[in-house]
Amino acid sequence: MEMTEVFDKLKSLQDVLVEKYDLEKKIESSPKQLDSQDELLARLKKEYIEKNKSYEEVKAEVEKLKQELSAAEASRESGEKDMDNITSHREYEALDKQISEATEKEASVRKDLQREEKKLAELDESLKADEAMISSQENDLNESKAALSDQIQSYKNQLESLKKQEDEIIPGLNQEIVYKFQRIIQRNSEGIVAVRNGVCTGCQMILPGQFANEVRDGEKILFCPYCSRILFYQEVNEEEAEDYSTLEETGSLADFEDEFADERDEDEVEDGENENNLDDEKSMAFDE
Repeated sequence: MEMTEVFDKLKSLQDVLVEKYDLEKKIESSPKQLDSQDELLARLKKEYIEKNKSYEEVKAEVEKLKQELSAAEASRESGEKDMDNITSHREYEALDKQISEATEKEASVRKDLQREEKKLAELDESLKADEAMISSQENDLNESKAALSDQIQSYKNQLESLKKQEDEIIPGLNQEIVYKFQRIIQRNSEGIVAVRNGVCTGCQMILPGQFANEVRDGEKILFCPYCSRILFYQEVNEEEAEDYSTLEETGSLADFEDEFADERDEDEVEDGENENNLDDEKSMAFDE
């Protein structure tokens, strides 16, 4: 297979993979779109349970106060009834005290009862409003889940179509290259980029001249030494063109490393000579 055909296949594969990975990310992140609705519903239900507990407590207190009120009323009525049958002053005083205490108790309990009944009514109204809100939220959430399910299914259908396109493109390509290509696109969204004027258009780094010329020759697949993308040569107009003979003088990455190594060696030799000279001077001074 000609390298131009390989590059064309990789470009087509890139378009497919970019869309494929984007859809996979959407499918993975889609359920998170409902997190806020789930959290709101959970919070509403928790508040409803706590409020309902308070409602039951107030309701029990109302029942208790009603019983106390009934007992106070019965005691007062009993004393008032017995007033018609008293035969002594002592009986009068006892019944009068009973009626007085029962009346005070009745007034106090009735006041507490009215307060608790008002609280109970407010809680009941609030609970009904919460029930309506919870029901509405559940309906909204179910609708959102149904819509999301349809959307995810649509994404999966698109993925199946893209998978077929991928299977049609891949035959004939080196599997190791395809694997690396897929990994690159997952990170950068671009796996194959042009070299223009000796510059990688993926990371905008200037490539060593020898390496750039190898890309220009197009005899094999080469990866950018800086961003790891696959490179192909792209012609430029006269204004953008540079003299590639000048680029050749820059050398390869290995040349750069060797050059620096030579400089390090020269420095080490120079340091050694300086140390020897210093030792000689010390020796001469000692002899004198």
